[in-house]
Amino acid sequence: MQVLKFGGSSVKNAENISKVIGIIKEKIVTDKTIIVVSALGGMTDLLLQCSKLASEGDETYKEKLLEAEHRHLQTAKELIPITRQSSVLSLVKTLCNEIEDICNGIFLLRELSERTKDRIVSYGEILSSRIIEARLNAEVEGCEWKDSKEIIITNSNFGEAVVDFPITNKRVADYFNESASSLFILPGFISSDTNGAVTTLGRGGSDYTAAIIAAALDANVLEIWTDVSGMMTADPRLVTNVKIIPQISYQEAMELSHFGAKVIYPPTIQPVSSKGIPTWIKNTFAPHDRGTVIQNGPQINESSIRGISSINNISLLSLEGSGMVGIPGFSKRLFEALATKRINVILITQSSSEHSICVGIDAVNTDKAKNAIDDAFAYEIEIKKVDPIFVEKELAIVALVGDNMKSHPGISGKMFGNLGRNGVNVRAIAQGSSERNISAVISTHDVKKAINVLHEEFFETVYKEVNLFIAGVGNVGGKLVAQIQKQQKYLQQKLHLKINVVGLANSRRMLFNDGGINLSNWKDLLAGGPEMNMQEFIDTILAKNLRNAVFADVTANEMVASCYAQLLEKSISVVACNKIACSSSFEYYTQLKKLSTEFNAQFIFETNVGASLPIIVSLNDLLRSGDNIHTMEAVLSGTLNFVFNNYDGHKSFASVVKQAQEEGYTEPDPRLDLSGKDVMRKIMILSREAGEKMEMEDITNNSFMPPACMEGSVEDFYKAMEEHEAHFKQLYNEAADAGKKLKFVAKYHKGVASVGLQHIDPQHDFYHLYGKDNIVLFYTDRYVEQPLVIKGAGAGADITASGVFADIIRTGRI
Repeated sequence: MQVLKFGGSSVKNAENISKVIGIIKEKIVTDKTIIVVSALGGMTDLLLQCSKLASEGDETYKEKLLEAEHRHLQTAKELIPITRQSSVLSLVKTLCNEIEDICNGIFLLRELSERTKDRIVSYGEILSSRIIEARLNAEVEGCEWKDSKEIIITNSNFGEAVVDFPITNKRVADYFNESASSLFILPGFISSDTNGAVTTLGRGGSDYTAAIIAAALDANVLEIWTDVSGMMTADPRLVTNVKIIPQISYQEAMELSHFGAKVIYPPTIQPVSSKGIPTWIKNTFAPHDRGTVIQNGPQINESSIRGISSINNISLLSLEGSGMVGIPGFSKRLFEALATKRINVILITQSSSEHSICVGIDAVNTDKAKNAIDDAFAYEIEIKKVDPIFVEKELAIVALVGDNMKSHPGISGKMFGNLGRNGVNVRAIAQGSSERNISAVISTHDVKKAINVLHEEFFETVYKEVNLFIAGVGNVGGKLVAQIQKQQKYLQQKLHLKINVVGLANSRRMLFNDGGINLSNWKDLLAGGPEMNMQEFIDTILAKNLRNAVFADVTANEMVASCYAQLLEKSISVVACNKIACSSSFEYYTQLKKLSTEFNAQFIFETNVGASLPIIVSLNDLLRSGDNIHTMEAVLSGTLNFVFNNYDGHKSFASVVKQAQEEGYTEPDPRLDLSGKDVMRKIMILSREAGEKMEMEDITNNSFMPPACMEGSVEDFYKAMEEHEAHFKQLYNEAADAGKKLKFVAKYHKGVASVGLQHIDPQHDFYHLYGKDNIVLFYTDRYVEQPLVIKGAGAGADITASGVFADIIRTGRI
């Protein structure tokens, strides 16, 4: 004996039902077969809508009834040969007339009871099963229709009736064992009480009908045919790269279905589990896909986690008070109050101090539950032994499920660590002693991110995905995008990392695509994007709430730098090429560092000093390993080093600066480099990283630039330098005559910092510094006479972009 159930999507229309017929014809060759079917897809909701409109006195219920009748008549006409249509169409009309009569009564009385609802919705399954029976008998003689109401007996709890298994099992066994037929079809979902009144088994109850019959007959197999190829590791509407679970235990399936996995109705598991009947989840639209088998025994997938599920629209009710401590009976009274109002408790958690207990319930019952509990504890609330019930709304439950979790330590740590690093706040936690389920209550807003984070951690063996937003796609930013595009394949193959560029912005336009922006034509796409507004750009990033989110600032814009705090507070990592934030007030600098730590977000600004040179990371490594910084001497301006390496008095100083700008070595305004202000920022950042509380005004700047050169526009700046060429030539000649070179040097020594032009003799480490190179000397407890030297190219769009790229990769590797 085999039992096959086909859901609403499988029997939604004539085309889908034809696929069902094909599957049935293949199956009946092998064994005696019972078919259980749902109503046509969407029909139960349509019938409920008809009854609701009628109860409200809205005559449009008649239009909805005509829609329901038309769907069934049309389906029958498309499925059944003309020579066999007459009796079926007549039956459909008769049944639809009965529905209309009931709705007319509801309309007159303006009353709709749960019992009447059950009666109305029962017609959906009766109609679909009758139509499918007629089609089967047109192709396979001997298909027998049986009314489920006659064999599945329940109590009178209309809407979600409880099955009387002793009576039901006997009726099922007697009927099918006595029948000579080999093919049966039954309507799912419907049943009756001992008085013959129609009851239903709850939404999704057709699965349950099939399981009840399979268990009563000790069937060889139960197959649930739906529109997906099995149970999945997560909801495919939330996670793009879900995986089919090949095999799952009854207990795991029950946990997943309870916590929102819609593939199977939760009560379905119990009857087949008690009999050890293998239950398959199969796809009507891909019948040859393997699917998922629910059974106990050796698991095909040895992962400790079988799946991730969630329930939305949860409210958390907390009962707290010092009067609860050590006093028996509070929990009993709480649950009795809820049970009296027929409110189901989805999750329970209690502190070990007994000071509080909280329960998760369906949000639709929130007000009813609060009133019930407040009434039950009215006296204790009045004498202030307990507080009035505290309600939190707009919550959801995310659950990890797996039988093997109990033998794998650290699952909880991974779960909550990853949620925390992505800014998902956990409001409550529950775990049974079986260790089969770990549940966390979180904000509904965070559900998609949370499930993706957990799925990536526990199921994604290919790569980790970083969702990257880039502000500033000019010279350096453009190079960064090109480098990311070029290295995508390498990162996925070698580092198992995928950088998904989901947001771009320049000063004029911005662009978003959660699926990833096409980097081969990003410029055209960005040009067609909406007008750039920095706060709107940040607000969109926050609203998207993507996992492993990183914001890269490749601008020199103060407004962009002022937004870092908003991002870090939402656990979005910040990679800053922009030096403004770290060289602004010490208060803002420390605030960003604290936010980074508090919200588990990376704040990386390695390219603030020395482009891609590992200067800041080396400084931090020294400090973390217990060393102390005493002195730092550095040439930190690739621009100034390029200028003084190329200026020899033959070409004007202004022309050399212009060359540096054209080759991309200068800031957008070269005066920032030549004034020494950029170097001041860099030495201040290093000093702060070394533990010094320092502001810009604390740094001495021995500028070599005539004041007149620093006034007016950039064009005025170049003209003024030409006019003061004699000044620059004199600086060069004084150094050259002494056999020395000019270098603009930054120095920090025991809390004091300065920058300025110096004459460097041939024995100094700075003398042989060519092109746009930077160099830093660290004198520490360990490096006393011979400093730690970091030297290399410190300017250029490609080099700076590569440093930003490395920092982005670092965020994904942590």
